[in-house]
Amino acid sequence: MFRLSREVRFAVNAVNAAADDANRPATNSYAGFPSINGLAHYFELAVTLSGDVRPDSHYLLNIKDIDARIRKHAIPFVADIVHRHPDRFGSAMLVQLFDRVGHLWPPARLESLTFALSPFLCLSAHARELPMTRLSQKFEFAASHRLHNPALSDEQNRQTFGKCNNPHGHGHNYELQVTLVGTPGPTGLLVDVPAFEQIVAQTVIDRFDHKNLNTQVPEFAEEIPSVENIAKVIYRLLKPKLQSTSSKLASVTVWETPKTWCEYSED
Repeated sequence: MFRLSREVRFAVNAVNAAADDANRPATNSYAGFPSINGLAHYFELAVTLSGDVRPDSHYLLNIKDIDARIRKHAIPFVADIVHRHPDRFGSAMLVQLFDRVGHLWPPARLESLTFALSPFLCLSAHARELPMTRLSQKFEFAASHRLHNPALSDEQNRQTFGKCNNPHGHGHNYELQVTLVGTPGPTGLLVDVPAFEQIVAQTVIDRFDHKNLNTQVPEFAEEIPSVENIAKVIYRLLKPKLQSTSSKLASVTVWETPKTWCEYSED
């Protein structure tokens, strides 16, 4: 099976600009169309489709057709929510949007929609999980660590971990993404985002930021602070704090560098 993803970027401008936006030809789809014109809302909507490629084109679906259908059916819906029903904006809106565009792709199938509210906060809906949705938020912290297994000899440690076994340690600017899954509440979002951020800050960021993970974070007293174990430890610290009647922790992803990251989940 093939899975094809396409991201459509767009702005929702002021109400009196909406008609002009709809009638203008697309001029810069890379940076987003409709384009930002003054103070506006900017969004990114990623569509993931699954199925078999077509025998004539060897496309799952032409990306121009994906763009056209999203611009015709999704963007006006989002703009109407922003302008007329801002109280309905959130994860619940994404479920409605999934229902609205889910039939547009035959013979391909709509697997998921991911709606980025900012470069750091996104909502997603997956066909297999509806009516539940996901909310993902990114954080950052800086920390140092040394990769060393006391059960191995010094030479074995050097062979296993290389420069990461430096006795004096080394540091990273880590990125952390915390993802919740559940059913949207009355506010339209899975959680109150500032309260969610406070839990992550107090439970993880304050605990890890500008620390030597090996010596200053008790959870790594007997755990090697690899990116895999960092993701696991963070997940287990957050899981009891992010359990509610409407949502739960789905996964934790930690980027050690832009090229290296690990996702951890238990369900």
